[in-house]
Amino acid sequence: MIERAGSTLLHITSLPNRQGIGTLGKEAFEFIDFLKESCQKIWQICPLGPTGYGDSPYQTFSAFAGNPLLLDLEDFVARGLLNQADLENLREFPQDKVDFGSLFITKNKFLRNAYERFQKDAEYDDFCKKNVFWLHEYALFMAIKNHFGGNSWSGWPVEIKLRDPLQMEQFSISLLNEIDFYKFLQFIFWQQWQKLHEYAQQNEITIFGDIPIFVAFDSADAWSNRHLFHFDENGSPLIVAGVPPDYFSATGQLWGNPLYNWQKMKENNFLWWKQRFAHSIKMFDLIRVDHFRGFAGYWAVPAEEKTAVKGSWQPALGNELFTAMNSIFGEMPIVAEDLGVITDDVIALRNKFGFPGMKILQFAFDGGDDNPYLPQNYEENCAAYTGTHDNDTTVGWFQKISEAEKKQVCDYLFCSEIDVCWSMIKAIWKSKAKIAAAPLQDFLELGSEARLNTPGQAAGNWQWRFTKDQIDEKLVQKIKMLNRVSGR
Repeated sequence: MIERAGSTLLHITSLPNRQGIGTLGKEAFEFIDFLKESCQKIWQICPLGPTGYGDSPYQTFSAFAGNPLLLDLEDFVARGLLNQADLENLREFPQDKVDFGSLFITKNKFLRNAYERFQKDAEYDDFCKKNVFWLHEYALFMAIKNHFGGNSWSGWPVEIKLRDPLQMEQFSISLLNEIDFYKFLQFIFWQQWQKLHEYAQQNEITIFGDIPIFVAFDSADAWSNRHLFHFDENGSPLIVAGVPPDYFSATGQLWGNPLYNWQKMKENNFLWWKQRFAHSIKMFDLIRVDHFRGFAGYWAVPAEEKTAVKGSWQPALGNELFTAMNSIFGEMPIVAEDLGVITDDVIALRNKFGFPGMKILQFAFDGGDDNPYLPQNYEENCAAYTGTHDNDTTVGWFQKISEAEKKQVCDYLFCSEIDVCWSMIKAIWKSKAKIAAAPLQDFLELGSEARLNTPGQAAGNWQWRFTKDQIDEKLVQKIKMLNRVSGR
């Protein structure tokens, strides 16, 4: 059961260091120290999968793999796989944002050099055996993708695109070294993650992970499990995922993810989902399931459409899925991201399995006193936020709303405009929501320059990082007092 707790939302990539991107290294451990010192109980992160074009952790090459960009290179030095002098070039990267394109090229060189010095051992072999249900297919996918210049699998020669057995065997042999390289990266990722996760547990910090409901089209999951998706005989999607017009976009959001063939999944008792949840439960203490409403019904858009407007709602088998998962795992440590167009069937599904939903305070001021996002209307079994990774920072949001809305916010919070950010944080913390959460940007009272993601915007997302000097003892004590007086 989730106890009353305070939480900070911060993606791993946003951590400070001299490696060009936040990693699973020293600064991640120091952030856990900060959370403990400030009496926070939960660290919420975004998905950890390997990202591609657009750099979104919600569009990854695998639902199971870790992102090699998050690997701590200092650990490779400690293992004798790199020299400290090798890392000097990383100091040229900016400290306040991630330059994904340049970083990928530079870091990949380091990782390949480390692989050349790596000697397989029993621990490595054990990891490969335990993760055989996803690891080889992912490594083969990445090796073939690299072989074809990074192209999506839809552009591969038809024989390998459609997984002709002879071609699969030939590529598995000819690309063996490349396949092993990608397995090596996942082995190191798992070791680094386990060390960090154990440190969090030792310090009584809950790691709140995040899994997107859908997988990317250009992923090992879609390529190796075409029968589980709505694809035609040539491997092209018939319908794709998105959401209808809403708060974030007048034309909806056309995500483009392939959609599950739920009947096919049901035929083997949702084996793929069983493996995915089992993997996630090993990695995290608590799991946010993104776009939970897609388990009740999903917005299906014909693949040829350019926006999400001409989609239609289709039923999913969430009830059957979670019934099957409960029989395997018992009570699932899930928080349902139930934002957007929420209908009675979504609420019923969430409530049947006792999953906490989400509340966003930034959404609370465009209606009357019955607005479900106002703190007095929260049920206890929920996670309440000032905003999430998809929202502007609270300071940035407040600066952009109308003068009438600003007055409404200040009247509700009994505060002046200069105090809005922390007044919203306090309102969340004093509410009866089990989890009270804010992005680190809001604790730091940063503006739109610190926004992490703008839905529908193709470039410039996921880049923000904080610097070490932004967290000081004054902030620690302020958050600590906030948790103390609110009983968290």
